Amino acid sequence: MTIPAHTDGRRGGAGRGLPRAPLTSREQELLAVTLQVLSETGYDKLTVDQVVARAHASKTTVYRRWPSKAELVSAAFAHRTRGEFGLPPDTGTLRGDLLALAEMIATVAGEYGRVIAGILAAGERSPRLRELLAKDLYDERRDQVQGVLRRAATRGEIAQEAISDDLWDVLPAYILFRTLLDERPIPPTTLRALIDDVLLPSLTRLPPP
Repeated sequence: MTIPAHTDGRRGGAGRGLPRAPLTSREQELLAVTLQVLSETGYDKLTVDQVVARAHASKTTVYRRWPSKAELVSAAFAHRTRGEFGLPPDTGTLRGDLLALAEMIATVAGEYGRVIAGILAAGERSPRLRELLAKDLYDERRDQVQGVLRRAATRGEIAQEAISDDLWDVLPAYILFRTLLDERPIPPTTLRALIDDVLLPSLTRLPPP
Protein backbone atom coordinates (compact mmCIF):
# COMPACT_ATOMS: atom_id res chain seq x y z
CA MET A 1 0.00 0.00 0.00
CA THR A 2 1.40 3.39 -0.98
CA ILE A 3 0.99 6.20 1.53
CA PRO A 4 1.39 9.63 -0.08
CA ALA A 5 2.93 12.72 1.38
CA HIS A 6 0.34 15.18 2.57
CA THR A 7 -0.23 18.73 1.43
CA ASP A 8 0.45 20.14 4.87
CA GLY A 9 3.86 18.54 5.13
CA ARG A 10 2.84 15.42 7.03
CA ARG A 11 4.22 12.06 6.11
CA GLY A 12 2.98 8.56 6.75
CA GLY A 13 4.29 5.06 6.48
CA ALA A 14 6.64 2.78 8.30
CA GLY A 15 9.64 4.55 9.71
CA ARG A 16 8.15 7.97 9.09
CA GLY A 17 6.97 8.68 12.64
CA LEU A 18 3.81 10.45 13.68
CA PRO A 19 2.10 12.96 11.36
CA ARG A 20 3.93 16.28 11.33
CA ALA A 21 2.59 19.76 11.83
CA PRO A 22 2.07 22.03 8.81
CA LEU A 23 5.13 23.83 7.48
CA THR A 24 5.83 27.20 9.01
CA SER A 25 6.59 30.17 6.77
CA ARG A 26 10.23 29.90 7.86
CA GLU A 27 10.38 26.24 6.89
CA GLN A 28 8.82 27.00 3.51
CA GLU A 29 11.49 29.65 3.00
CA LEU A 30 14.19 27.11 3.83
CA LEU A 31 12.82 24.72 1.21
CA ALA A 32 12.83 27.49 -1.40
CA VAL A 33 16.43 28.39 -0.53
CA THR A 34 17.37 24.72 -0.73
CA LEU A 35 16.21 24.61 -4.35
CA GLN A 36 18.13 27.79 -5.13
CA VAL A 37 21.37 26.39 -3.74
CA LEU A 38 20.71 23.00 -5.31
CA SER A 39 20.35 24.54 -8.77
CA GLU A 40 23.80 26.12 -8.35
CA THR A 41 25.73 23.28 -6.76
CA GLY A 42 23.98 20.04 -7.63
CA TYR A 43 23.05 17.44 -5.03
CA ASP A 44 26.50 16.03 -4.27
CA LYS A 45 28.06 19.42 -3.50
CA LEU A 46 25.11 20.88 -1.63
CA THR A 47 25.57 21.22 2.14
CA VAL A 48 23.19 22.20 4.88
CA ASP A 49 25.71 24.87 5.87
CA GLN A 50 25.19 26.58 2.51
CA VAL A 51 21.43 26.51 2.90
CA VAL A 52 21.34 27.93 6.42
CA ALA A 53 23.92 30.59 5.55
CA ARG A 54 21.86 31.90 2.65
CA ALA A 55 18.60 31.64 4.57
CA HIS A 56 20.14 33.23 7.69
CA ALA A 57 18.86 30.30 9.69
CA SER A 58 20.32 27.82 12.14
CA LYS A 59 21.09 24.17 11.58
CA THR A 60 18.75 23.39 14.45
CA THR A 61 15.84 24.80 12.46
CA VAL A 62 16.68 22.49 9.57
CA TYR A 63 17.50 19.33 11.48
CA ARG A 64 14.45 19.66 13.70
CA ARG A 65 12.31 18.99 10.62
CA TRP A 66 14.67 17.25 8.19
CA PRO A 67 17.34 15.09 9.85
CA SER A 68 19.44 14.67 6.69
CA LYS A 69 20.35 16.39 3.45
CA ALA A 70 18.42 13.74 1.55
CA GLU A 71 15.23 14.50 3.45
CA LEU A 72 15.71 18.26 3.02
CA VAL A 73 16.17 18.04 -0.73
CA SER A 74 13.33 15.59 -1.24
CA ALA A 75 11.02 17.77 0.84
CA ALA A 76 12.00 20.85 -1.16
CA PHE A 77 11.02 19.24 -4.46
CA ALA A 78 7.84 17.73 -3.05
CA HIS A 79 6.83 21.09 -1.61
CA ARG A 80 7.35 22.81 -4.94
CA THR A 81 5.38 20.14 -6.73
CA ARG A 82 2.36 20.34 -4.46
CA GLY A 83 2.64 23.76 -2.83
CA GLU A 84 3.20 25.89 -5.89
CA PHE A 85 1.35 23.78 -8.40
CA GLY A 86 -0.98 21.14 -6.97
CA LEU A 87 -3.81 20.23 -9.31
CA PRO A 88 -4.25 22.42 -12.39
CA PRO A 89 -7.42 24.52 -12.63
CA ASP A 90 -10.51 22.63 -13.70
CA THR A 91 -10.84 23.52 -17.39
CA GLY A 92 -13.99 21.48 -17.77
CA THR A 93 -12.44 18.83 -20.03
CA LEU A 94 -9.89 16.06 -19.61
CA ARG A 95 -7.89 17.36 -22.57
CA GLY A 96 -7.73 20.86 -21.13
CA ASP A 97 -6.72 19.57 -17.71
CA LEU A 98 -3.99 17.34 -19.17
CA LEU A 99 -2.61 20.21 -21.24
CA ALA A 100 -2.51 22.46 -18.17
CA LEU A 101 -0.81 19.74 -16.12
CA ALA A 102 1.69 19.04 -18.90
CA GLU A 103 2.68 22.71 -18.95
CA MET A 104 3.13 22.69 -15.17
CA ILE A 105 5.32 19.58 -15.27
CA ALA A 106 7.33 20.98 -18.17
CA THR A 107 7.97 24.18 -16.20
CA VAL A 108 9.48 22.28 -13.27
CA ALA A 109 11.46 19.99 -15.59
CA GLY A 110 12.81 22.98 -17.49
CA GLU A 111 13.91 24.72 -14.30
CA TYR A 112 15.35 21.72 -12.49
CA GLY A 113 15.90 19.03 -15.12
CA ARG A 114 19.67 18.84 -14.73
CA VAL A 115 19.38 19.00 -10.96
CA ILE A 116 16.82 16.18 -10.98
CA ALA A 117 19.18 14.10 -13.13
CA GLY A 118 21.92 14.60 -10.55
CA ILE A 119 19.61 13.65 -7.72
CA LEU A 120 18.52 10.49 -9.54
CA ALA A 121 22.17 9.55 -10.02
CA ALA A 122 22.90 10.22 -6.35
CA GLY A 123 19.94 8.04 -5.47
CA GLU A 124 21.82 5.06 -6.89
CA ARG A 125 24.45 5.59 -4.17
CA SER A 126 22.06 6.50 -1.36
CA PRO A 127 19.27 4.06 -0.49
CA ARG A 128 17.70 6.67 1.81
CA LEU A 129 17.58 9.31 -0.93
CA ARG A 130 16.14 6.77 -3.37
CA GLU A 131 13.45 5.86 -0.84
CA LEU A 132 12.54 9.50 -0.29
CA LEU A 133 12.42 10.23 -4.00
CA ALA A 134 10.11 7.30 -4.55
CA LYS A 135 7.79 8.24 -1.71
CA ASP A 136 7.72 12.03 -1.90
CA LEU A 137 8.28 12.99 -5.53
CA TYR A 138 6.79 9.89 -7.12
CA ASP A 139 3.69 9.96 -4.97
CA GLU A 140 3.16 13.70 -5.35
CA ARG A 141 3.30 13.52 -9.15
CA ARG A 142 1.09 10.44 -9.22
CA ASP A 143 -1.49 12.20 -7.08
CA GLN A 144 -1.48 15.16 -9.49
CA VAL A 145 -2.09 13.03 -12.56
CA GLN A 146 -4.63 10.76 -10.94
CA GLY A 147 -6.42 13.78 -9.48
CA VAL A 148 -6.96 15.07 -13.02
CA LEU A 149 -8.15 11.63 -14.12
CA ARG A 150 -10.58 11.34 -11.22
CA ARG A 151 -12.11 14.68 -12.20
CA ALA A 152 -12.59 13.34 -15.71
CA ALA A 153 -14.23 10.18 -14.36
CA THR A 154 -16.57 12.30 -12.25
CA ARG A 155 -17.56 14.25 -15.36
CA GLY A 156 -18.23 10.97 -17.17
CA GLU A 157 -15.44 11.48 -19.71
CA ILE A 158 -13.58 8.27 -18.85
CA ALA A 159 -14.31 5.03 -17.04
CA GLN A 160 -13.06 4.71 -13.48
CA GLU A 161 -11.21 1.58 -14.56
CA ALA A 162 -9.03 3.69 -16.85
CA ILE A 163 -7.30 5.17 -13.79
CA SER A 164 -4.49 2.76 -12.98
CA ASP A 165 -0.81 2.63 -12.09
CA ASP A 166 -0.07 1.42 -15.61
CA LEU A 167 -0.57 4.74 -17.40
CA TRP A 168 -0.32 7.75 -15.10
CA ASP A 169 3.47 8.15 -15.31
CA VAL A 170 3.61 8.36 -19.11
CA LEU A 171 3.13 12.14 -19.06
CA PRO A 172 5.70 13.17 -16.42
CA ALA A 173 8.22 10.51 -17.48
CA TYR A 174 8.13 11.56 -21.13
CA ILE A 175 8.43 15.26 -20.29
CA LEU A 176 11.42 14.69 -18.03
CA PHE A 177 13.09 12.40 -20.56
CA ARG A 178 12.70 14.90 -23.39
CA THR A 179 13.89 17.77 -21.23
CA LEU A 180 17.02 15.91 -20.16
CA LEU A 181 17.69 14.63 -23.66
CA ASP A 182 17.22 17.89 -25.54
CA GLU A 183 18.23 20.29 -22.75
CA ARG A 184 15.59 22.73 -23.92
CA PRO A 185 11.89 23.37 -23.31
CA ILE A 186 9.43 20.97 -24.92
CA PRO A 187 7.38 22.72 -27.66
CA PRO A 188 3.64 23.00 -26.96
CA THR A 189 2.99 21.07 -30.16
CA THR A 190 4.84 18.09 -28.71
CA LEU A 191 2.80 18.21 -25.50
CA ARG A 192 -0.43 18.36 -27.50
CA ALA A 193 0.63 15.41 -29.65
CA LEU A 194 1.46 13.35 -26.57
CA ILE A 195 -1.96 14.03 -25.10
CA ASP A 196 -4.02 13.76 -28.31
CA ASP A 197 -2.25 10.80 -29.89
CA VAL A 198 -1.19 8.74 -26.86
CA LEU A 199 -2.93 9.59 -23.60
CA LEU A 200 -6.49 10.38 -24.66
CA PRO A 201 -6.87 7.28 -26.89
CA SER A 202 -5.53 5.12 -24.07
CA LEU A 203 -7.73 6.67 -21.41
CA THR A 204 -10.91 6.52 -23.50
CA ARG A 205 -10.47 2.95 -24.75
CA LEU A 206 -12.98 1.83 -22.11
CA PRO A 207 -16.50 3.25 -22.49
CA PRO A 208 -17.49 5.64 -19.69
CA PRO A 209 -20.50 4.68 -17.53
